[in-house]
Amino acid sequence: MPQHPSITIHGARSSGPNGVSGEQWPPIPIPPVGYQSRKSLPIKKNDSDPLTREDVQFDLLHEIFSDDQLVFTNPRPTPGNSDNRITFGELYISTLYNSPKCSKVLKDKMLETPAFATELGKISLLTNVGRINTTMAFFPEMKTALRTYHPVPSLQKTDGNAQDAPRIKNCLKSALLPSETKNVPPSTPSELKDKLVKGSVPTTSVVNLVFILANHAAPLATVHFHTDGSLNFLDLFIPRPTSSRDRARAFLWHMYHYLESNTLPNPFDDAYAKSSPGKAPQIRTLTPEQAQIENIDTEEEKAWGRKMAEQRNFFLRKLVSMDRQKQDRHSALAASSNALLGQDPADMDSNGDIVDQTYHNYSEDHDEHQNGTAIMGPAPTGGSSRSNPRKEPTFMHYVPPVDVGQTATSGSGQGSRSSMPLHPAARQSDENNPPIGSSMVTVFSQFECEPYETAPREYRGKHSASKHGGSLVSSSLGLCPS
Repeated sequence: MPQHPSITIHGARSSGPNGVSGEQWPPIPIPPVGYQSRKSLPIKKNDSDPLTREDVQFDLLHEIFSDDQLVFTNPRPTPGNSDNRITFGELYISTLYNSPKCSKVLKDKMLETPAFATELGKISLLTNVGRINTTMAFFPEMKTALRTYHPVPSLQKTDGNAQDAPRIKNCLKSALLPSETKNVPPSTPSELKDKLVKGSVPTTSVVNLVFILANHAAPLATVHFHTDGSLNFLDLFIPRPTSSRDRARAFLWHMYHYLESNTLPNPFDDAYAKSSPGKAPQIRTLTPEQAQIENIDTEEEKAWGRKMAEQRNFFLRKLVSMDRQKQDRHSALAASSNALLGQDPADMDSNGDIVDQTYHNYSEDHDEHQNGTAIMGPAPTGGSSRSNPRKEPTFMHYVPPVDVGQTATSGSGQGSRSSMPLHPAARQSDENNPPIGSSMVTVFSQFECEPYETAPREYRGKHSASKHGGSLVSSSLGLCPS
């Protein structure tokens, strides 16, 4: 039996019925939590598929952000306001607003439309715990091939073009307390407890706290939930047949327990939590009938999701059409240039680009050199011209064959040296200046320049290969608009 990829199991040897020694393997335990790894935590959808209320656990988010208990400390109190207590929704949205990575346009929109600020807070919380990863975007005109577009009808009622997940993640990672901007913020639950002992309240920003609890969900499972580890912090955001209100209460309990106090009575305690210090409120399991009435998409949301999916598909078809037209224009331009240069179609590749004929086989070049028809540089040594340009063969001007009587010799001219063709400039110089004495001065110009791809334009010649590449869609894809 093969071993589990992440668990090493040691079996005990035993004797089989025929006396043959064999292995007895203990059964591999199945993880009891609702998710088996962080890879299965993010929402998985195809491009343009809407995120339903069940995907985002809309009822859970609504219970969290609609809680009206003023029990959290405002890290940025308003001058003259003696009451420094706010709700969780106000705390979370204020933390996003004061993030250095939050743009001015986004801040203005949050101030002008409080409903948009709440929707942004809900999407940001899903990104905070890892349910929405950085491959998602929420506007249909997104071009990059590294992300997928998804409409979120229940969380895009005020503005269809929400921020994409990478920008939200950058905003979250820089959302720290004023005292944490110059110091290293806490990163473990034990550090948060130490700050509570010292009376530092709040211990960290609410965004950083969510990151810490998400990263330490497994070891904290038996601390705050059941002793069997069947439930942890991340399971609060996973679609499961459990009460959304109870999960929201357990989430807010964690926020108060680590931000405000772990010794005082928690305002989100239930009877079980009051009788069991350090334990989160219990979460009821729903019957199938009760589960069916939670996270139900409205007809308007379904219609809007289909509309945005069609708009996305239309945008992609238009993008592909523009890319094809661009490639057609390039092919026509290349064909026109080749015709003007008199390029043989046999020298073109399948894309219509000219095949570089500058470098020939070294043995052939050597033979041609003996015949006086071409002079080339050293043999190519292999390797990429970009990674090792010094190994490129030296480009040298083509020297036409020399007629009889136009060779330069040394000595008595009786064939003591092989005949070498003169460069045209050298030939013109000899006509204007007759040779002195009985021997002629051997003139030969070798023009050596940069590697072929970086050579000046005048040294490239008509055989320069135009470089084009990229797939049909990815070549025209750019970054997401601001």
